[in-house]
Amino acid sequence: MNTHNDLLPEDGDHEPPNPELLAGEYVLGVLDAQARQQAQARIEAEPAFARLVEGWEQRFAGWLDEIEGVPAPAHAWPRVRTALGWSPVENARRNLWQNINVWRGATAAAFAAAAALAVVFLVSPLAPQAPAPEPTPVVIAPTPVTTPAPVTTLAADDGSPAYLATVDVQRGRVTVMPVPAAADSEGRVPELWLIPEGEAARSLGVIDTNTAYEIQVPTELLPGLVAGSLLAVTLEPPGGAPQGVATGPITAKGAIERI
Repeated sequence: MNTHNDLLPEDGDHEPPNPELLAGEYVLGVLDAQARQQAQARIEAEPAFARLVEGWEQRFAGWLDEIEGVPAPAHAWPRVRTALGWSPVENARRNLWQNINVWRGATAAAFAAAAALAVVFLVSPLAPQAPAPEPTPVVIAPTPVTTPAPVTTLAADDGSPAYLATVDVQRGRVTVMPVPAAADSEGRVPELWLIPEGEAARSLGVIDTNTAYEIQVPTELLPGLVAGSLLAVTLEPPGGAPQGVATGPITAKGAIERI
C-alpha cells in the first residue's frame, strides 16, 4: 500500500496530495509525524477536510469491530522493539504501548483497513461527501440590448404561450423559442408558417417543441415579414406538410405587432 510519502510529487513539484486519500491515510495512521501534524492543522482550519476525515472514521468503525488479531512472526518483534528504541527482549515491566498483544491487534487492524482502502480506490468510486458551502456568487447586472427585437407570442387556443418569436428583417431571420411540451401522440411534427394579410400561408420549415430554432427566411418571403402578418404552428407529418400546404390543426399563432 502507498503511504503518504509515496504520493509526494517528485522533481520539485509541490502539488498537494488528493484530500480524500490524505484523509483516509490520516485515519489509518500511516502518515509520518510531519504529514500527520499538517493533516491535523487542516482538520482545524478546513471544515471540508474535517468532514472527509469524519467520513473515513465512520467507514472504518464497523470494520474494526469485525477484525480479529493475526499473530505476527516471532522474529518480527525484536526488530520492531529495536526500531522503537526498546530492548530486543521484552522486560518484565511494560506499559500498555509496549504490550505485544496490543501491537499485534493494532497491526492486524491497520493492514486490514489499508487493504480495504486500496479496494475502495481501485474497485469502486468513493461515496460522495457533503459538498462544501458554495461561495456567494457575484451578481452582474445584465446589459440591455441597444435595439431589442420585438417579441411575438404564439399562443395556444386557451391563451397559454406555446412559442416566442423574434423577427430580424435586416438579416432575414426568424428565431423561435418553444415553451417545452410533450411530443405529439400521433408522431406529427410542428411546422411554422408565415401568413401575410390577405395571402396564403407559406411554410418556414419544421421546428421542435423543445429546441430553439433560427430560421433563414427565403428571399421571396421577406416582404411578408411586416407588422400584421401572422406566424402560426400546425402539426404535420414527419418531414413537413405535403406540397407545402398545411394539413394539420393549428396549435399556436400570433400576429407580428411591430418590426
